[in-house]
Amino acid sequence: MTRRYIPAAVGAALVVFMAVLPLLNLSLPGILPTPTYLPGTLALLSLCMVFAAFALSYNLLLGSGGMLSFGHALYFGAGAYGLGIALEHFGVPLWPGVFIALIGGMVIALVTGAVSMRVSGIPFAMVTLAFAQAGSVLVRRNSQITGGEEGLSLNTQQVPDFLVGVINTRNLYWFTLAVLVVVYLVTLWVDTSRLGHLARATRENEQRVRVLGLSPYRVRLTVFVIAAVLASLAGVAYMLLQSGTVPRSVSADLTITVLVMVVLGGVGFRWGAIVGGVLYTLLDQRLTVLAGSDAIAGLPDVLRIPLSEPLFLFGVLFIVVVMFLPGGIAGTIEGAVRRRRGEKTRGALRGLDDAEDAAESAETVEVRA
Repeated sequence: MTRRYIPAAVGAALVVFMAVLPLLNLSLPGILPTPTYLPGTLALLSLCMVFAAFALSYNLLLGSGGMLSFGHALYFGAGAYGLGIALEHFGVPLWPGVFIALIGGMVIALVTGAVSMRVSGIPFAMVTLAFAQAGSVLVRRNSQITGGEEGLSLNTQQVPDFLVGVINTRNLYWFTLAVLVVVYLVTLWVDTSRLGHLARATRENEQRVRVLGLSPYRVRLTVFVIAAVLASLAGVAYMLLQSGTVPRSVSADLTITVLVMVVLGGVGFRWGAIVGGVLYTLLDQRLTVLAGSDAIAGLPDVLRIPLSEPLFLFGVLFIVVVMFLPGGIAGTIEGAVRRRRGEKTRGALRGLDDAEDAAESAETVEVRA
């Protein structure tokens, strides 16, 4: 097997392992709340995969397109609320509802992206933030449609029985795994296609792309819309998994959260985005449990007060990552692998040089003899 097929083989093996995980009785104390075949752990792992898919979509936007957005959660919420509204108010079955939600996310992305792309850099981030805030206001104020502050519940009458209830958590787990695989394959296709090359070229030097007769605006808008549709798909999976959604799913706060996931995993690395999404979600759940534990409650106030706040612990973690792992987990590992390969290459070259010197010395001795 050539080296270039190794990542694909490893990825396929991981997907197969994750697919059979609900059938196994594995325990990871301190990380997973219960053995892997029980609903509690399957629900947590499903949520990890939802946010891993969401992080992948944001990594496509930031890593490949170089677009820092503070409103990416708007499209995640569009998928979640779009599915809920389609099932509740349109009365359609699940799969047409999923299609409506994705089309709705795409239309919103086209409109907001067409406006946002008129600027770049920090102004672009501010415009996307404004759109996210507007979406959050609309969700909170239209309680008859979106449920307002209470959120929108999933109309389970329109959902197949095998995706409803705790008893079917295993099926929901497999559904979210399928969503993650689809999102990964789409991002892989974009990154390796002509569109991905143009997006990276636009990120590095937009003027050069324009001189070549290409349109940076169209390239960036296309990547923006694809990333938004993938985020909407993750939102659909979230809606099914949680049997509802809340206004936070369209807020800028969630965008900051997914940005932390991508930075933690490593900007520009697809597998890093997955690791960041999974790790952040696991830490969020476990640190919340730790913050309310008796061990923290028994500490002096100077330690108990900050350690009882999960956001404080996340803030410290983020500072540590930025300071000591500036490339994120994936970037640090990739850098270490490249340095090791470089050392091996330099060692091989030194060996060749030594062999050539030895050969020249032997020739010199023979001539003198």
